[in-house]
Amino acid sequence: MDSPEKLLREMRELLDEGGLRGRILVRDLDTGAELGIEPDTPLPSSSLVKVVLALATVERIRRGELDGATRLDVRPGLVTTPGPTGISRFRHPVRIAIDDLLYLSTCLSDTTAAEALFDLTPPAQVVEIIGEFGVRGITVRHSVQELADTPAERFDAAQAHLAHALAIDSGTGVGGHRLPQLDITHASNGSARAYVDLLQALWRPSRIPAEVAARIRELLAHNVLRQRLSPDFASDAAKWSSKTATLLNLRHEIGVVEHADGQTFAVAVLTESRVPAQLQPGAEALMAQVARTLRDHLRQL
Repeated sequence: MDSPEKLLREMRELLDEGGLRGRILVRDLDTGAELGIEPDTPLPSSSLVKVVLALATVERIRRGELDGATRLDVRPGLVTTPGPTGISRFRHPVRIAIDDLLYLSTCLSDTTAAEALFDLTPPAQVVEIIGEFGVRGITVRHSVQELADTPAERFDAAQAHLAHALAIDSGTGVGGHRLPQLDITHASNGSARAYVDLLQALWRPSRIPAEVAARIRELLAHNVLRQRLSPDFASDAAKWSSKTATLLNLRHEIGVVEHADGQTFAVAVLTESRVPAQLQPGAEALMAQVARTLRDHLRQL
């Protein structure tokens, strides 16, 4: 077996050859053994913020501050730049329960559903609640409306490469960026370690109430967007629960793989691409390959 240092060096080189910079952490949730590449460097969270939004919402339901059965009137145009799924693509207003907004926001990454949930629990309140649970290193600074409204989003589909070039070339160093949604001093953000810590708190006893953690695990288990890490982690002998996030050249996924033999690993893969293209299936396959390789090494310990 290769040494961890050699393995991590090879994985960094593989990511670099594929045009990716990765912030990655894989942790055995029972032994605590872990392997990572820049796991403490934060990146903008994009739709990963919907996990802590769901956590805060479910906790408020547990406290009796919200009723999951309460139905809200939601307009499709609540977010000016619609996402690819859910209410964002509806043609007419809809009346829908808070519990079902949670499903759409978390499992389909529906931006309009998430915005409706942020109307109930604003970013500052989300931060307060997750802080009470001891969740550290994840910031929530704005709703998904601001996340979606980037200048680059105003390019049409034929100009997607220009939008991505703008994202790639506009960094100012040390996490700064000319686009506020990609600037960690302005955007909601978190590190791979912070998200693995969150997953551990959801899968193992923690300050998060057991019934709340169970509901978030259920939502992550039913994530519909499974083209990224799922092909390398889900099988008849392994359950993969996750949340993806995409914003311009950022591609993220966090999740937990539970093996039939009892081993359980938390995985966080946060990446930024140097390739100015919207569709990059090769990058997504590379993300999965690197994460699986780190998991395989830990599984053999």
